[in-house]
Amino acid sequence: MERRTAIRKLLMAGAVPFLPRLLAGQQDFTIRSEVRLVLLDVSVKDRAGAFAPGLSKENFSVFENDVKQPITVFAREDLPVTVGILVDESQSMGHKRADVLAAAGTLIAEGNPEDETFVLNFNDTVRRGLPEDQLFSSDVQQLSTALYRGYPGGRTALYDSVFDGLSQLELGHRDKKALVLISDGGDNASHRHRREVFDKLDRSIATVYAVGLYDADDPDRDPGLLKRLAGVSGGEAFFPASSTSMTDVCRDIAKDIRTRYTVGYVPQASNGGPLRRIRVSVTAPSHARLVAHARTQYRYEEIPTSGSR
Repeated sequence: MERRTAIRKLLMAGAVPFLPRLLAGQQDFTIRSEVRLVLLDVSVKDRAGAFAPGLSKENFSVFENDVKQPITVFAREDLPVTVGILVDESQSMGHKRADVLAAAGTLIAEGNPEDETFVLNFNDTVRRGLPEDQLFSSDVQQLSTALYRGYPGGRTALYDSVFDGLSQLELGHRDKKALVLISDGGDNASHRHRREVFDKLDRSIATVYAVGLYDADDPDRDPGLLKRLAGVSGGEAFFPASSTSMTDVCRDIAKDIRTRYTVGYVPQASNGGPLRRIRVSVTAPSHARLVAHARTQYRYEEIPTSGSR
């Protein structure tokens, strides 16, 4: 695989992945934890919003704290993903529930067959859709059943659901991570605070997709929160006009997850403090204007030197 070859070359140079399980299952590697690798999941679209295929490493430029970074890893294949689907089951979602769950089912059905996926249903509390002893599944029928295991009613523990979703993604075995949040408003029931969620997000490599589905007079709606969750992580926020258009939105999200480029670089310890800002630009002669959606920041933490593992 293209990405595996690129990572192999990097490891031969003594570098270490940003992800703890980047090479899970690839037993022919011995990794020495000396250098960090930042991997970015990048979506590239043209001015009409269509995916831009066939790009090469030379089309990409990556800047960390405004310093251009040499790209050491590049791949453009459909790799399996660890995916979390967070479904708001609060009382105000009751009349939209059937459309939302049907659309989320489309998201599951159109994923990569090798994806590992989980469902969290939330209102006052967060509940797992899969059996308690099972973190992930690739079975479409089992995941579809998990969507319907929520209990409609109550308030919205949105912060708790995002925090728990990011935590569960960390246990996944796929290199790429994505979280899809479907909600009709802001938070009014969580034990976690907003700053905890964004601190967790800065330490995660997950791409967040947020779908805001709410009435114009909803006092708890918070589109700014959904936009920020998506923007910081390199995902997108969607605000469909009605629940009946949710299926098209989820289909677009499934396609975006499967058509993103992987771009990696080795950051320098001297290039700023713990919170690093990232900017990705893409140019190609065949496209007048391209827009890249990628993570805009992450938290750099020193990795202690250790022996082989």
